[in-house]
Amino acid sequence: MSDLTHLDESGRARMVDVGAKDDTLREAVARGEVRMRPETLQRLAAGDMPKGDVLATARIAGIMAAKRAPDLIPLCHPLLLTHVAVDARLDVATSTVQIEATVRTVGKTGVEMEALTAVSVAALTIYDMCKAIDREMQIGAIRLVRKSGGRSGDFVND
Repeated sequence: MSDLTHLDESGRARMVDVGAKDDTLREAVARGEVRMRPETLQRLAAGDMPKGDVLATARIAGIMAAKRAPDLIPLCHPLLLTHVAVDARLDVATSTVQIEATVRTVGKTGVEMEALTAVSVAALTIYDMCKAIDREMQIGAIRLVRKSGGRSGDFVND
């Protein structure tokens, strides 16, 4: 269990002590998607949704969620985020909304959880705002695609 930093010697969950780490620039990019019926995507593109501007609301929800990640994930450190961007674009070919979040900080630990939380909540917001006309939507493919900074170095999973 020594490779699992969130477990102590007895296997109990603990928050990792990052106090001795250097502050470095850290960035994480996460992606996900919401698959929906083509008719739903067309209405979304036309701005014809009963609850309003779905993509703008999803972007704001994702940004807010990144800032609240430590409140949702028990062992996640509270961080001073220096940048959060959430993009949501329509992909007609796959009938999906593609979501990408980029999060940055200068700190002792990474921002992967914040980026993943941003994508997840943006996707949930899209689902919530479109469910009145499409209950068959699927949220999926949420993943970390890139991270940089820190002792473990860069990670790319494009």
